[in-house]
Amino acid sequence: MAAARFRDKNDLKTDNRVFVIGHVNPDTDAIASAMGYAWLLRERDGINAIAARSGPINPQTAWVLRTLEMDPPILFNDASPRFESVMQRLDTVKPDSPLSEAWAILSRTGGVAPVVNPDGTPFGLITGKSMFSFLTRLMGPQPRYQNITLAELLDIPCREAAEKDIAHHIASTRIRDVINRLLRDEVDEFWVLDENQRYLGICRQRDLLNPPRMKIILVDHNEPQQSLGSLEEAELIEILDHHRLGNPTTHEPIRFTVDVVGSTSTLVSELFEDTGLSAPPDLAGLMLAGLLSDTLILTSPTTTPRDKEAGQRLARWAFVWGTPLADETLESFGKQVLAAGSGLASRDPMDVVTSDMKKYETGSIRFAIAQAEVSDLYEINDFLVPLRQALQELKERRSLDFAMLMVTDVVQRNSRLLTVDAPTVLDQLPYRPMSDGTRLAEGVVSRKKQLLPVVLSLLEE
Repeated sequence: MAAARFRDKNDLKTDNRVFVIGHVNPDTDAIASAMGYAWLLRERDGINAIAARSGPINPQTAWVLRTLEMDPPILFNDASPRFESVMQRLDTVKPDSPLSEAWAILSRTGGVAPVVNPDGTPFGLITGKSMFSFLTRLMGPQPRYQNITLAELLDIPCREAAEKDIAHHIASTRIRDVINRLLRDEVDEFWVLDENQRYLGICRQRDLLNPPRMKIILVDHNEPQQSLGSLEEAELIEILDHHRLGNPTTHEPIRFTVDVVGSTSTLVSELFEDTGLSAPPDLAGLMLAGLLSDTLILTSPTTTPRDKEAGQRLARWAFVWGTPLADETLESFGKQVLAAGSGLASRDPMDVVTSDMKKYETGSIRFAIAQAEVSDLYEINDFLVPLRQALQELKERRSLDFAMLMVTDVVQRNSRLLTVDAPTVLDQLPYRPMSDGTRLAEGVVSRKKQLLPVVLSLLEE
């Protein structure tokens, strides 16, 4: 049998994981649809789908997950390949082990044997080059070693033949951040370590030139500025959404579904029904929370008959005996979900303007609209100054032309708008100006369907 070789960039094992991920600053629907669709892909198609998120969990989603005793999806800040994607975990020897043990590994890996200390930290690498250097040092100036037997040679401790000056990188380090420097180095192998500087694997320089790309499915958004960072370095294979089009370009055709419903959880639940599957009670409860949150308990202007059907479907799966939601109704559960995400008093102003914030671009104008929910619209009066300061900081941090906060009363179904550095054209917004500089948008509760189209229509004139 031929010896296994240390892989190169042409024989890297294909990573069959597919990550399903929502927009940055994810709301409950983004988290729920990612987890729901990942579950469906595993069950229906046998795909190794993993739910992910591209930002922190907001208070509402945290409450839902706690109530349902579910863990949040894994966190990805961006899709840029890391060292962990190109490393190979080779077998190791200890510094005091005989060279024969390293020789056995060398014969199987194509010439690399990691020497690792007992505590897991790297000691050095034994390679063909280091072996030649070792033999040169051993036999060259010392005639008494010129007649050494192979058995005696292989009994020498590995530490004597290991090259110690080997660069190392943490597994989570982005390859692109260090690739230029690495390509200038005259070495072939690098250590890949964990956060505690312990051995995880080895990678070769040539593997860094063409790392495997992360496979991504976007849910609850399709605009690149709302996606996780470095999306262009990933392999985008599908989009499932219910917002306006602003999708990224792709090199190959992908599955693209954008439909007119109130939540992406509605679309996922319909896919469940089409397949003949039902979601587990906890997952159904999470998706129901995403639906009820996005549609304000099925009262938002974005609500469609399909959303109402999805609500009944998810409730049938979620409100079952022996589960945390056994005694709930759509109305009672929806009120708890909205209450968990409402209020300003207990939240940091910067959290208020970033936890549910979306960036947009039209022409040369870049702006953001954040949304926060309250049960009493006059609550905003006590926080106008810190909220304006937070909006100003948000604008400067994200290099925006202006920023807006939409504070929505989930009980009375009205909103107040707070804006910093708005262009003069927005003076024409059809909402009543208030003495404190905000605007009262009566009957406006949807950023997507009611507020954004009006803002865009003025900016694009």
